Amino acid sequence: MPQIVPIRDLKNTTNISSLCHDSQEPVFVTKNGYGDLVIMSMDVYERSTYLCDVYGKLEEAKLDLEEGRVSPADESLKRIREKYGI
Repeated sequence: MPQIVPIRDLKNTTNISSLCHDSQEPVFVTKNGYGDLVIMSMDVYERSTYLCDVYGKLEEAKLDLEEGRVSPADESLKRIREKYGI
C-alpha cells in the first residue's frame, strides 16, 4: 500500500528517511491535499531505474525481432570473433 505524507512531515527528516527505507517503495508527499512530490530511498531508485533500462532493452529486442533485424547465433558469434580477433 502506498505511503502518503503531508509536506509538513518533511521537517522530521529522520522519520521520513526511515519510512522510505522501511517501505521499500516511493513515498508520496501531498501539499494542500494534492499530490506534489515523490521521495524514495536510493535502493528503490536504483532498482527502478535498472528495471526501466531492462524493460527498454527488451522492447528494443522485441521490435528488432518483429522487423526481422535478427541473425542466427552462430553467424553473430562469427562476426564478433572476426571483429575482435578472438
